[in-house]
Amino acid sequence: MNIKKVTGAKKEYIDLLLLADEQENMIDKYLENGEMFVLDDNGIKAECVVTKEADGIYELKNIAVMPECQRKGYGKSLIEFLFGNYSDCNVLFVGTGDCPSILSFYSICGFTESHRIKNFFIENYDHPMFEDGNQLIDMVYLKKER
Repeated sequence: MNIKKVTGAKKEYIDLLLLADEQENMIDKYLENGEMFVLDDNGIKAECVVTKEADGIYELKNIAVMPECQRKGYGKSLIEFLFGNYSDCNVLFVGTGDCPSILSFYSICGFTESHRIKNFFIENYDHPMFEDGNQLIDMVYLKKER
């Protein structure tokens, strides 16, 4: 397993990013300002985009794992890598939908709830967003502290 930084042509990986954030113009808001990493294990299995928000504060804007590779530790490996890669990271935030399976994943990775943004998915996406059959309304922000 190898995790490497993507320094150019980030749009080559848009299909995988769209698994986690299905509206391309929302991805465009953070893609160029963020750093992208891909996890290669005999082919690309996962990727993420991270932005530096302030000194010691980073945000995981997107993390996606190929559907057939989910629940095999790839997402968790990427998150652990980020803490090693950003030695100055004191807090890593991630915003996600209020979905039990996703919240459980982040809890296993050491995240706790920070705050919520009411109606985020309704006000920022051009169509209703669903996860595990439930409509996403509020953005749940989670944080992992060093």
